[in-house]
Amino acid sequence: MTITELVNPATEQALRTVELTDTAGVDDAVARAKVAQKSWAAAAPAERAAALRAFAAVVDAHVGELAALEVANSGHPIGAAEWEAGHVRDVLQFYSATPERLSGKQIPVAGGLDVTFNEPMGVIGVITPWNFPMPIAVWGFAPALAAGNAVVLKPAEWTPLTSMRLGELAEQAGLPEDLFQVLPGRGSVVGERFISHPDVRKIVFTGSTEVGTRVMAGAAAQVKRVTLELGGKSANIVFADCDLERAAATAPYGVFDNAGQDCCARSRILVQRNIFDKFMELLEPAVKGLVVGDPAARDTEMGPLVSRKHYDSVAAYVPDDAPVAFRGSAPGGPGFWFPPTVLTPERTDRTVTEEIFGPVVTVLPFEDEADAIALANDTEYGLSGSIWTDNLSRALRVSRAVEAGNLSVNSHSSVRYNTPFGGFKQSGLGRELGPDAPLSFTETKNVFFAVEES
Repeated sequence: MTITELVNPATEQALRTVELTDTAGVDDAVARAKVAQKSWAAAAPAERAAALRAFAAVVDAHVGELAALEVANSGHPIGAAEWEAGHVRDVLQFYSATPERLSGKQIPVAGGLDVTFNEPMGVIGVITPWNFPMPIAVWGFAPALAAGNAVVLKPAEWTPLTSMRLGELAEQAGLPEDLFQVLPGRGSVVGERFISHPDVRKIVFTGSTEVGTRVMAGAAAQVKRVTLELGGKSANIVFADCDLERAAATAPYGVFDNAGQDCCARSRILVQRNIFDKFMELLEPAVKGLVVGDPAARDTEMGPLVSRKHYDSVAAYVPDDAPVAFRGSAPGGPGFWFPPTVLTPERTDRTVTEEIFGPVVTVLPFEDEADAIALANDTEYGLSGSIWTDNLSRALRVSRAVEAGNLSVNSHSSVRYNTPFGGFKQSGLGRELGPDAPLSFTETKNVFFAVEES
């Protein structure tokens, strides 16, 4: 038996220990999930819909408990953690409509009747990261269950507690035994076995592009289906014709949410040169006004980084001679605290090109619309981004030209459960969320019925 000790990132105090699943445990879980899936898929659509609604209701009754777990395990501010727990409820509720609406097609053909069926794949392996344990987990397991599959979920090693609790709540809600199992463990053990196990028919992975490419390569051996949501280096493009005060006031929330540990973080702010100095004047008080502190406090807007290892990784991007324009504040003493930091580097600096995944943002000037688009697209990633302009035509031109899967104009919104989410280029493969997500957990079966002439 292998045990890992979890640490509260705000205090560095031991939180609790968790037993890690080994390869034999994965094999046992998948075997049981395979049996449970057959019964689940055979159940009446209304019965499966009701089970998902019941799961949503139980989550709703435990929002406070789940949020408190996330505050302690991940360092998320309490307000954000409550939203995340409520988001699990909302996503389950949204996809509870799927079983009764997952219809195929009747296609006109000569000589008979042609129909399609959306058949569940079987057992789905979901591998989640540590930055948003609850939301990213439910993006995988809710549509997968709704489409008639079973799910085995591997949460991140650092932040497994809310996922483990959701597994318990699923049983409490009355979901069939073994249908949804949470298997804490190491990626090199549990994740690798998900990839190699022949009865795990699809992998949903969220994490770094580096690991995602290995997942994709491993899955290729069995032509295993994958959905990948990977890295990002998103641009926040600020044109001179926008509401500059609002753009500057909201910019910190576009990048420093969850201490910058967000693949959608607008970690490159691109500002038209003729307003650059004014924007920086407005940005400084907005950054310094960000409340960084105790995640359990209601007024906290940003908490700590998730671990000492990750703190060291982020700090390496801000050496003593870094081009720091200004910083916000952060608590001293225990905890993995890193102040919101604004850099003004050259375009070729690694802080501009690499995903830092912390509260560090670069601000760069651009000349005109063409330069802004070229700079925004000068990255291997293409996940998210924002465009600030009061010119509707420009907003449309730029949004069509920027190579990213999720853009917002005059806001920093990226993810809604009723709209598709995913990336271009090395930011991922496939789409999560939205009304069509359950279809990505099915195989289309075409059946032709020959009709004899009378």
